[in-house]
Amino acid sequence: MPTKLRPSGKRWIKNPDTGRSTNRWEPEHYYIKGISQTELFEELNKHNTKPKVKVKIRKELVRRGITIVKRTQHG
Repeated sequence: MPTKLRPSGKRWIKNPDTGRSTNRWEPEHYYIKGISQTELFEELNKHNTKPKVKVKIRKELVRRGITIVKRTQHG
């Protein structure tokens, strides 16, 4: 199974005519390979992201061929 960024969830299907939720839903998976680069960098830079998840993100960015440069924050 591919690596996940966060647990899977449910996405409720809405009625296109009224916009209201129906009783139907479809699973929503958060596979790390399907998340955009900007979202991965936002997760990586958050202060409350767990180290285990940060390692997953770094591995994915290296797999995509992106080099990560650590910089100190000024101010």
